[in-house]
Amino acid sequence: MSMIKILDSTGKADPELEPNISKEKLVKMLEYMILVRLLDEKGMRLQRQGRISFSIPSTGQEATQIGAVAALSPEDWIFPAYREPGMAFYRGLPLEDLVNHWFINEKDPQKGRRLPGLFGSKQFRYVNPSAPIGTQIIQAAGAGYAHKYLSENLVDIVFFGDGATSSSDFHSGLNFGAVFKTPTIFFCQNNQWAISVPLSRQTGATSLVDKAQGYGLPGVQVDGNDILAVYNVVKEAVKRAKAGDGPTFIEAVTYRAGPHTSSDDPTRYRPKEELEKWKKLDPISRFEKYLRAKGYITQEGIEEIRSSFDNKLNNLISEAEKLKPPSLKTLFSDVYSELPWHLEEQFNELNALKGRNA
Repeated sequence: MSMIKILDSTGKADPELEPNISKEKLVKMLEYMILVRLLDEKGMRLQRQGRISFSIPSTGQEATQIGAVAALSPEDWIFPAYREPGMAFYRGLPLEDLVNHWFINEKDPQKGRRLPGLFGSKQFRYVNPSAPIGTQIIQAAGAGYAHKYLSENLVDIVFFGDGATSSSDFHSGLNFGAVFKTPTIFFCQNNQWAISVPLSRQTGATSLVDKAQGYGLPGVQVDGNDILAVYNVVKEAVKRAKAGDGPTFIEAVTYRAGPHTSSDDPTRYRPKEELEKWKKLDPISRFEKYLRAKGYITQEGIEEIRSSFDNKLNNLISEAEKLKPPSLKTLFSDVYSELPWHLEEQFNELNALKGRNA
């Protein structure tokens, strides 16, 4: 199977495959790619300075998340792994929600209960991801079955890495989706490394997309650093799902340019030459060249986008650091509609203990 691509390394598009997307939408897609890159830079720097505890970068994988979300309807559900934060912001999630989440303060929508970077929003249909590998695959297949059962014209897209294709949840999710023709898009971000395990030690298959055939699914391999190609294949998968034709498996071939998380040192296992090769295929640079050639944006305009997001994030970080941690009572809330007597008693004991130790 040949890999689908539209933009070459110089940003020139194949006219026969180039999608019809408005200038405004194309520029918005670039804006959120730039934001994702900037969030990575800020998050890693803050963690290294000891100001936040953890960061999960997605540098090099901006085209997959933004290309995909741009092809969805706002009503469709997203089941992320943890390298797709740009999808939530593209849909309107406020940046301050993430910054407060980083600092685990009193305005953190997750109330300090989630590892920084593992956040979700029911309003924007961005499901809270889990740290265990692949669990979201069966959740998305199940949600897809529910949409079909309830005659809802909705699609679920679920993201996972190449490492997750070796998990039992991958098998269960794809098999279930194929059998019951759920409106699910199984989107594999093949970034070449499952933490420190290379793809060659992950599977004996020639390519991950070959796995689709065994489940009776259509499989598509796409250049994951080509945002227009990602947009096209997701748009087609949405069309299939909403027509009742069932799931699609997409393998987006991309590269994790940074560490797995802020707790990882990729220089210990990854060849420097490999990283340098993939840097030349940077998805943001390729898309910028395309938009500049079409006259949709200038280099000055690109710099203004980055500067605007940079200033906004700096202000949000400054404010977030001033806030207190979440209230102790949040440890006991969101379990019952009304706090029962035994949890109220535990909270009072904890509060008294805190007062004695103050």
